[in-house]
Amino acid sequence: MNIALMAHDGKKELMVQFCIAYCGILAGHSVCATSTTGRLVAEATGLNIFRYMSCRQGGHQQIAARAAYNELDLVIFFEDPSDEAGYEECATIGRICDKHSIPFATNVATAEVLIHGLKNGYLDWRDIVNPKR
Repeated sequence: MNIALMAHDGKKELMVQFCIAYCGILAGHSVCATSTTGRLVAEATGLNIFRYMSCRQGGHQQIAARAAYNELDLVIFFEDPSDEAGYEECATIGRICDKHSIPFATNVATAEVLIHGLKNGYLDWRDIVNPKR
């Protein structure tokens, strides 16, 4: 599965802790992230993470484009609700994920449900709608 990770500045540490907790599950998949989030998670977990540009440089647009082409199977974007400037990027990616039925988590509670679903094979249907070449 292709998994994208993103986090607003106020939620980056939470993303790192989440990925440490679920490193064993994430290791079996292809993981990408925006620049700083990817670097922090890779340093803390040793996961091989493909890094896009930072959100300020358009990394969220790069991930949105992959979602628009239905190339992602799961997006975890820890949104900071107090960061009003970042609301639009999260909403845009959420709309694209909705269009392509890509599971999308914006908080740790939903992310945990999805990561356990990934572990238990409940997201395997994505391989049918997004066959790997």
